[in-house]
Amino acid sequence: MTRPTILIADDHKMFAQGLAGLLEEEFDLVAIVDNGHALIEEVDKVQPDLILVDISMPVLNGLDAVRRLMQKHSTAKVVFLTMHADTRLLREAFQSGGVGYVLKQSAGEELIFALREVMAGRKYISPTIEKEREKESQTPTAAVYKENFTLTPRQREVLQLLSAGYTMKEIASRLNISTRTAESYKYQIMEGLGVQTTAELIQYAIKLGLTGL
Repeated sequence: MTRPTILIADDHKMFAQGLAGLLEEEFDLVAIVDNGHALIEEVDKVQPDLILVDISMPVLNGLDAVRRLMQKHSTAKVVFLTMHADTRLLREAFQSGGVGYVLKQSAGEELIFALREVMAGRKYISPTIEKEREKESQTPTAAVYKENFTLTPRQREVLQLLSAGYTMKEIASRLNISTRTAESYKYQIMEGLGVQTTAELIQYAIKLGLTGL
């Protein structure tokens, strides 16, 4: 019986190598890459059955890389393996095309089980964050709206430039929009994410791996 092929995308080399050893009994590893662009290029070459991808990676984060793969009609099943127990990121992961979301701190036997589940055509979410999602779904409408919020491409550009230290005037100039429009995007993001300060926005950008330009 042919074993499923798997590609690992994670910029922590030792962690990725540890995953490879963990998975070798059930899966054939076809590649390890350390950024989103390399992931897209390698998937085109090796056409894996499964992709195990981190969210926060340099050059291009995992969420955006998977979105681009789905636009190219990749048939690989995608499982996000991340340290971020954040329901907003969970939602983005599934919207981007993922079918699994596993927390790194609970990897091991759970990861093997999650991969088996998605190969069988089912979705998988780590129990810790699944409970949090269920709790938030029972909160008032405003909180649910914040959970459901997803950045638009332009909002993502503004957030990335903001996290890189650019002023709103500089962001407006780089994106060829007015300063007022740039500020409007910023406040849309803050309202959507339910945050109050620029520092909190930067923290979210770090989670997404948007801090590198």
